[in-house]
Amino acid sequence: MGTINSAPKKAKRFRGIESAFLVIVCCFIVALCVFMFVLGDPANFADGDVESGHPLNMLGTVYRGGVIVPILQTLFLTVIVLSIERAIALMKANGAGKTTKFVSNIKDALIAGDIKKAHELCDKQKGCVASVITSVLLKYEEMENSPKLTKEQKLATIQQEVEEATALELPSLNQNLVVVATLTTLGTLVGLLGTVLGMIKSFSALASEGAADSVALSAGISEALVNTAFGILTGALAVISYNFFTSKIDKITYAIDEIGFSIVQTYASTHE
Repeated sequence: MGTINSAPKKAKRFRGIESAFLVIVCCFIVALCVFMFVLGDPANFADGDVESGHPLNMLGTVYRGGVIVPILQTLFLTVIVLSIERAIALMKANGAGKTTKFVSNIKDALIAGDIKKAHELCDKQKGCVASVITSVLLKYEEMENSPKLTKEQKLATIQQEVEEATALELPSLNQNLVVVATLTTLGTLVGLLGTVLGMIKSFSALASEGAADSVALSAGISEALVNTAFGILTGALAVISYNFFTSKIDKITYAIDEIGFSIVQTYASTHE
């Protein structure tokens, strides 16, 4: 079998944004600016009266949603930013080519006993799958040069390397997904809170002096409906994003397990 003596080159790749808190803070600042200067623009209200003027367009109507709107905007923007961040990170994790083809080529190289070619394929592919396989291949070669260990011990060592290398890569793949998962529920709950506050305002208008204050009543209804819409939209987007990226990570993990199993089986069948 061919071997290589040089250590693998660790190619730097985008692993994602480490601090989701900073993303949330930045999104809140953007949302607040949009709420105050875009939605709250006097041109969106009759007579330029932001406080009591009738909304002239949808922007003014959304502004009438009240203080919950910038919070919901923050959550919505956070889902979008983290979804883009995960898309880039997982694209880099997949490597330069199709993972299925890479797995097939690695299997062929192992069957042929060409470890050098397997290393070359990993260097060309890059990504987290190639990184794991490179580590396992190095352990594979190390076991070939360890006459003191039994075959069972060598197989156990290679399998352990597969598990350890995979465990080191998984955190970077799942990074920030817990935040997206939290927003699936949080967005809906915050929207519900805004809805409740809007309905309270509406009922207060109905109870005012025994007659309905049409302006206050419409403001309360607008607040309730706007927050409901934002909450549902945020929760729905977060659910779609979380499920999509989770399925992508499962495919990457399956590819790693598949090649790892092939390496162990190859060693078992070609060594006494």
